[in-house]
Amino acid sequence: MKQLRIRTLAGLFVVAGILSWAGARLWNSIGTLPSVPLAAPIVLAVIAVVLLATALSIRARLRAQRERRPGAKGVDPMMAARALVFGQASALVAALVAGMYGGTGVFLLEELDIPARRDQAIYAGFSVLAGIAVIAAAIFLERVCKLPEDEDTEGTTTAA
Repeated sequence: MKQLRIRTLAGLFVVAGILSWAGARLWNSIGTLPSVPLAAPIVLAVIAVVLLATALSIRARLRAQRERRPGAKGVDPMMAARALVFGQASALVAALVAGMYGGTGVFLLEELDIPARRDQAIYAGFSVLAGIAVIAAAIFLERVCKLPEDEDTEGTTTAA
């Protein structure tokens, strides 16, 4: 598997943010801007916690296996691969969602004097922070699951 690239994630974030900002301006000129749900940052934060817990669990198991502790549980390669795929997919989706809410939040900064818009801007800001947490947890999980470099293989590969 190829590693996540920060440039790719940042590009997705920026493009989604610009499109969302433009869409919010257009939608607001036509009628009412759709609301930013309160559940958005909560769901992203839960995903970040799940990814972090998975990474810490795998890291602890690998360390115990490496130190040859008695009764140490090994890491099932398929489980680690599934966790890695989930982490990478979550990071890509989080970059898009955080960009979308970031663009909407930037648009909402113009109207902070309206209480409902201020609340939506706060939800959008927390969604961006939670999306960044998902990306950080996914990158940490990827680093935990990274195999040592082989002299025979070229490039960087990630597997469990």
